[in-house]
Amino acid sequence: MKPYRNLKAGSLIEAELGKIFSRDFNFEGALVTILGVEVDEKLLHATVRLGIIPYEKGPFVFQMLTRQAANLHHQLVRKLNIKPVPFLKFEIVEQKEEAPAA
Repeated sequence: MKPYRNLKAGSLIEAELGKIFSRDFNFEGALVTILGVEVDEKLLHATVRLGIIPYEKGPFVFQMLTRQAANLHHQLVRKLNIKPVPFLKFEIVEQKEEAPAA
């Protein structure tokens, strides 16, 4: 396999998911940021790491995205020119609060 194929596929998926999220989803008061996409070497699975503000909306957003995972995969198949398009798995990254400056 080509050395950086999974990294390139991850960046393509990240960019396209960003467009889809901004165009098709209303997260109802939550700011959802894609922090990164990790694709395994065989291009079968991709883990999408999400940052969600406020963190309390995380379960709502996670549930919404996991229900729409098959639809998102179908949209990626239509848009991206990579074979196979990895199946998506979402992961919420807990954001650490910074201590206020004294």
